Amino acid sequence: MDIAEEIDATGLLCPLPVLKLRKRIKDINKGQVIKIFSDDPAAELDIPHYCNEAKHKIIKKNNGKDNRGFTFYIMKC
Repeated sequence: MDIAEEIDATGLLCPLPVLKLRKRIKDINKGQVIKIFSDDPAAELDIPHYCNEAKHKIIKKNNGKDNRGFTFYIMKC
């Protein structure tokens, strides 16, 4: 998987991880992938909700180390 952008949203609380994602996804082309890591528990719901609303596709989601945080791989559609 070719990652066009990576966002480390560690320590940022809702709604900042989604706002960073929304800003950065504008700068990539359709079909490209952004990787975002967030340790905000709300991100588990907020990021998929944003992607659904904006019509982007979550390709993969991983739990972080020791189940702390989440890594999402999102394709711009």
